[in-house]
Amino acid sequence: MVGTRQRWNAPSALLAALVLLAAKPQNASAARKVKRVKAGTTYKTHDPVHIVVNKVGPFNNPTETYRYYSLPFCEAHHDVEDEEDQADHPKADEHRPGAIRHRQRLGESIVGDRRETSPYEITFKDNIEWRMLCKVTLDEDEIDKFKNAIHNSYFFEMFVEDLPMWGYIGDFENEDFVMGEVEGSKTYLFPHLHFKLGYNDGNMVSASVTTDAERKVDITNSKKATEVQFSYSVEWVWEKELPWKYRMTRYADSRFLPSSFEIHWLSIINSFVLVLLLTAFLTIILMRVLKNDFSRYMELDEETLEEEESGWKLIHGDVFRFPENSSLFCAAVGTGTQLIFATLFLLGLALSGLVSTTRRGSILAGMVVIYCLTSVIGGYVGTRLYLQMNGKAWVRCAILVGCLFPLPVVGIFMWVNTVALVHGSTSALPVGAVVTCTLLYVFLSFPLTVLGASLAKNYASKEFNAPTRTTKVAREIPTEVPWYRGRPFQMLIAGFLPFSAIYIELHYIFASMWGHQIYTLFGILLFAFILLVIVTSFITVALLYFQLAREDHQWWWVTFINGGMTGIFIYAYSFFYYFHRSGMSGWLQGSFYFGYMAVISFAFFLMLGSAGFHFSLAFVRHIYGRIKCD
Repeated sequence: MVGTRQRWNAPSALLAALVLLAAKPQNASAARKVKRVKAGTTYKTHDPVHIVVNKVGPFNNPTETYRYYSLPFCEAHHDVEDEEDQADHPKADEHRPGAIRHRQRLGESIVGDRRETSPYEITFKDNIEWRMLCKVTLDEDEIDKFKNAIHNSYFFEMFVEDLPMWGYIGDFENEDFVMGEVEGSKTYLFPHLHFKLGYNDGNMVSASVTTDAERKVDITNSKKATEVQFSYSVEWVWEKELPWKYRMTRYADSRFLPSSFEIHWLSIINSFVLVLLLTAFLTIILMRVLKNDFSRYMELDEETLEEEESGWKLIHGDVFRFPENSSLFCAAVGTGTQLIFATLFLLGLALSGLVSTTRRGSILAGMVVIYCLTSVIGGYVGTRLYLQMNGKAWVRCAILVGCLFPLPVVGIFMWVNTVALVHGSTSALPVGAVVTCTLLYVFLSFPLTVLGASLAKNYASKEFNAPTRTTKVAREIPTEVPWYRGRPFQMLIAGFLPFSAIYIELHYIFASMWGHQIYTLFGILLFAFILLVIVTSFITVALLYFQLAREDHQWWWVTFINGGMTGIFIYAYSFFYYFHRSGMSGWLQGSFYFGYMAVISFAFFLMLGSAGFHFSLAFVRHIYGRIKCD
């Protein structure tokens, strides 16, 4: 009997283990993933509609997110329903277990989504007045998890197809702002969810979820086991005036999102007018000054030329003297040019609809792919400029182009991803996404960079064709200049003026990037980016004229840094926004925010620095090509 009992228990234990592993997909060794429901699916009456749960986290910390089932929610639908349940509504044909991972796109993984199935049984066009999901008894540990989430203003996120829904887990009353829980304070859990789903011609066009405060459960005393009955209801609404392709427009008016996130068109127009006025002013002033300079130089005869020669014409023999660290300089110019083209391509694809602006993470995934594809531009531009500067180690320049931007990104990513892993957050990039990005760089981005460098070496012109000859001995640069004409002050002006023209719109972009708003005004964003590049370039050229007028011929690095100073101002503004315009806090959120804002600011530094240099080089070629120089 003992041997028989052992032979019976062995396969039973194995079967039980397999069942447990199948029910716990977070175990990587036995995980299975379900296929996502494609957006735009046409439903028939009584067809099952799947509610997909995603994540939970503090509302003010949008990056600090965790798996939905990190809290003790129901993972299975109860078969036995309470007598309060209405038994006359249709039920789903099969039970759908919860906590099974969904297959995700690269962009969704990058933004921290971890979509999983839920046990809600909902069918198309079938209203449900009330249905019990499950009845559980929460122990002390589970109550503490819910209480901690409620006191930190946790929200949950769900999806129906690609339509997001948000709601709060619970609420608290009579808490002290500093002390937290005090005598008389109450903590309530919201166990009932009401789904309001809209349809049009068999398609899902709207979705929202609300909690029922009348069914709240008091979980203030965590020492006492508490029975909680999770339930839900469903209301179907015919949205006859909302076609499927405009389904995302409702989220601009969502009550869950703060009203202060609405885009103020007057502020945007004000920014654009300021940019245009600033550009026009600089153009008029600079053209008048240059016209006077050209007239004066052309009127001088050869006998008086030497004694009358002054200002920017005096340094014609030094102005085309190539900068120090030319390989690094050319790599920065090439990388910045690549990022400009990548940004323009991405915004153009977003406007054309080829890259979805409403699909979660599609913009980030698109940027990763487009950056890799435009690497050939960076390699070509950087290496071509390096060869024109008589550089010999073009391979080193190509490697610098390929690593100048990705290396800081990898360094910051390793830091923030480690912090997220330590906290158990879904913001930590999965191994699959890390491998995908690594393969894209190794087998696409870097080879295209080398290809661009090879094209520049073999086919591009290696002649710089400077309009003036460079002397063998460098001219001494005057050191006694007023403070307002010195480099530090000019760097401040170079960053402040373009930033002052965009900072109003920047607030809404930050609110979208580090909040819950869906940013859809990519046409305005493209226009703002083009104007930013133009005004930065014009200011850089204007400051370059004043630098040359004081006989300072070391302008190469100065124009690049002056152009890129707006990126420094953007990063400085990120500190102001974090501490004074947002409710973000905590080590995890702070690491992600300041880490990735450093990456974004560095990208703007490279882009605007490169644009400023290209305009400045054209300006210098133009003015020195118009005058007579021996």
